[in-house]
Amino acid sequence: MLPDHEIERLRSGRHADPFAVLGRHDDGSGAASRVWLRAWLPGAQAVAVLDAATGQPVGVLAPRHPDGFFEAPFASAPADYRWQVRWQDGGESVVDDPYRFPPLLGETDVWLLAEGTHLRPFEVLGAQPRELMGVEGTAFAVWAPNAQRVSVVGDFNHWNGAAHPMRLRSECGVWELFLPGVRAGARYKFELLDAQGHRLPQKADPYARASELRPSTASVVAPMPALRPPSAQRQAANALDAPVSLYEVHLGSWKRRPHEGNRWLTWDELADELVPYAQDMGFTHLELLPVSEHPFDGSWGYQPIGLYAPTSRFDAPGEGPGGFDRFVQRAHDAGLGVVIDWVPAHFPSDEHGLARFDGTHLYEHADPREGFHQDWNTLIYNFGRAEVRNFLVGNALYWLERHDVDGLRVDAVASMLYRDYSRKDGEWVPNEFGGRENLEAIGFLKRLNEVVGVERGQAVTIAEESTAFPAVSRPVYANGLGFHYKWNMGWMHDTLHYFGRDPLYRQHHHGEITFSLVYAFNENFVLPLSHDEVVHGKGSILARMPGDRWQRFANLRAYYGFMFGHPGKKLLFMGCEFAQEREWNHDASLDWHLLDDPMHRGVQSLVRDLNALYRRTPALHQRDFTPDGFEWLSHDDAHHSVLAFARRGADGRFIVVVCNLTPVVREGWRIGVPEPGHYREVLNTDAAAYGGSNVGTPFGAAASQAVAWHGHAQSLLLTLPPLATVFLELAS
Repeated sequence: MLPDHEIERLRSGRHADPFAVLGRHDDGSGAASRVWLRAWLPGAQAVAVLDAATGQPVGVLAPRHPDGFFEAPFASAPADYRWQVRWQDGGESVVDDPYRFPPLLGETDVWLLAEGTHLRPFEVLGAQPRELMGVEGTAFAVWAPNAQRVSVVGDFNHWNGAAHPMRLRSECGVWELFLPGVRAGARYKFELLDAQGHRLPQKADPYARASELRPSTASVVAPMPALRPPSAQRQAANALDAPVSLYEVHLGSWKRRPHEGNRWLTWDELADELVPYAQDMGFTHLELLPVSEHPFDGSWGYQPIGLYAPTSRFDAPGEGPGGFDRFVQRAHDAGLGVVIDWVPAHFPSDEHGLARFDGTHLYEHADPREGFHQDWNTLIYNFGRAEVRNFLVGNALYWLERHDVDGLRVDAVASMLYRDYSRKDGEWVPNEFGGRENLEAIGFLKRLNEVVGVERGQAVTIAEESTAFPAVSRPVYANGLGFHYKWNMGWMHDTLHYFGRDPLYRQHHHGEITFSLVYAFNENFVLPLSHDEVVHGKGSILARMPGDRWQRFANLRAYYGFMFGHPGKKLLFMGCEFAQEREWNHDASLDWHLLDDPMHRGVQSLVRDLNALYRRTPALHQRDFTPDGFEWLSHDDAHHSVLAFARRGADGRFIVVVCNLTPVVREGWRIGVPEPGHYREVLNTDAAAYGGSNVGTPFGAAASQAVAWHGHAQSLLLTLPPLATVFLELAS
């Protein structure tokens, strides 16, 4: 018979070892030993025992406590049994006992979780719908090594933390429990007591594959997405020598339904509208602002709570998880890659999230000088902890393997690399060598990129890194961080400053437009005109352009032409492709009505044509990251603000790019060219179709002349349109 104090611990929700007292137990009293069956069923009035195999009654349990504890001895009892319960509300049901099932985690899983080297912890932690011993249910597991007791709570037990205490696997600090009858769609959380026995706020599952939409905070049981096989086609599309033109999108504000309460589009509606739009515009990839579940719309996803859960914002009413996977498949069917913004740099301090998860600083640093971001009021992962690294690296693989995304753009890498990031003296802790580098974060990033490279070779990782930290996009074996690409923030800031200046003064700031070529091949760069440049009072890209309305549009078109000619992959934030006038508002659609204006429609046509030219012209993308793919023809004519350069592909074929960045037409302008022949204009940003003045070299073509210029034996005599970029190809 179970002692009263053990029953009291169960009743009060403070029993840390429920499997030691519940379920089937041999009393070990020799030849006359008996089998005790014990049930903890809050709300039960009477309990009988059934043989699970035959359904036949075995006996009746005696009530020991009115709150729901029953037990009885048997001379023998089946290992597989069920409870036949009459409930206090008058209902009856037959249920399986969670405490008759064996441990869930295998020994190998326990070892790898404890070591922090489990590549796919999401396969064993969280909520796994499965069949165990012929019974359908869900296996729950959560890492909380410092908790005194952990329970699963949900609709299935009236959110009663005393109902289903879990088993601790002390070897790895994981609590586990199989709950029969709990299926996909069930809402749940974990209730924990800290080491001092204090009840913590109920916690969402760190590994939840689905979550409720804010303001609700429960996790939702969801099936494991199918493993997506590697694709040679996607690997080729993501290669360093491939054309990569990213359309950066915030799904909640790309397009809404104003006549339906300004609601978001669903995943399927986005697949119907966004995918064909991006395909028609010629982009190669969609880059989505974070799609992990997040509690605050205004964070745009950059403060995620459910790192493993695609946000439910875009699920159709009554529709469970799966919409994001359909969206990705539709994008792939259209030839578009999908990159998601991924946030391992920080997490919000919401009480239902990771903060003080088991009553200790489990995921974050305890010292705020290491564990708190002052800029964002968020917490910083403890990258020195093996289990935390495992959680994050596993999450990266989860999105790549189970949701088939093509890449991860890693947010705020600079904030991870430096311990003094955005901190004053005395507000940060030096590393073990007294330096400012965050050695643990650096080790994590290298581990991340090595694992992705080995396990999902078709995928890419992209660093948003704004400092001069060396070798960000170089392999780990070459002492790099291992990213495939790095955002070129220097190019973005310099060129935005340059194009924001009155053309009259650009001659004094010529270095802003040429300096990026000094370091262009130090990293594998992406040229970003991103969401960060159209928020927080910065206005739109168009709004930064100087001059009257015509000049503003001409400047923007010339800028885009220069961007697509410049070495590096391309990224445009949504709305930039049709010259959004106002600053981005995450609570409203883009201003699609602007396309009724020919000037805006012209910019959209230009971006479509630039993408098409970029994709079909190997010289514009094959050698983005090697000096032999670029040659200055004229870079020092600051007085006239004219630039000319050639881009060259692997086969030696080249394209000439000329930029006239003043509103003055340049007649009879001579440009040296690498080879003799007939050159034809393949794109002119001043074309009338784009809203320009339609100025250019007569007939859009010019034959080279044997006049030495710019270090070449041959040269062209051109008419340069005002505030424009022109692309010329040597005719075959």
